[in-house]
Amino acid sequence: MAKSTKTYWNPLLPENRHRWRAVDGMDGVAQELTLAMDEETGDYTRLTRFQPGADTSPFGAKSHDYPEEVMILQGRLYDAAFDQWLEVGDYASRPPGEVHGPFRTDSGCIVLEISFPSQAVGNHRGKQ
Repeated sequence: MAKSTKTYWNPLLPENRHRWRAVDGMDGVAQELTLAMDEETGDYTRLTRFQPGADTSPFGAKSHDYPEEVMILQGRLYDAAFDQWLEVGDYASRPPGEVHGPFRTDSGCIVLEISFPSQAVGNHRGKQ
């Protein structure tokens, strides 16, 4: 199976605001919108939107056992793990286990995430 597909559309337009969902466990400081999903592997592409003034410090830093790519599309985001403000166009390709966050933003931020749970450390699915 492959990731889901969709013809051109703009998830950032106001008429698509109903598609965004609160990120579970984040007390309303962030929403997400899945753009594409491979139901078989769990690989996905999604947008995460942090509200102005959001601070995820109460939730701590995080890491995943799979690689992911992120790019700042709008606003700016502070990543405490790297002591760095990320601006529009900043990109990272994170290896499994890389610690990131907690995050905060003054103006709000939208992040593009491309994640690969199918490549999780110790996952042998699809490997010969």
